[in-house]
Amino acid sequence: MSPSRRREAIEQVRRVLPVSERRACRVLVQHRSTQRYRPKDDAEEQRLTADIIALAKDYGWYGYRRIHALLGNAGWQSLLRGG
Repeated sequence: MSPSRRREAIEQVRRVLPVSERRACRVLVQHRSTQRYRPKDDAEEQRLTADIIALAKDYGWYGYRRIHALLGNAGWQSLLRGG
C-alpha cells in the first residue's frame, strides 16, 4: 500500500476510533514523519522546471552545476535544497 493510502487509512481510523496518531501509526506500521508529510506544491515545481529548461536552452553548454548556480542566483535557493 502506498504511503498516501496509508495516510488516508490512519485518518479514517482516527475518525472512527478514539486513538492517537502515534498509536494508529504504530498499528498500521507507518512512520509518523510519513504520516505528517505534505506533498510539495506542483505549480512551484512546474515553474522551477520551466526555468531550468529556459536556462538550458540559453546556456546549453553549461553543465548542471552551473545551471544550479544560475537558479540559485535567480532566487530558487529554498527549492534547490530539497525543502
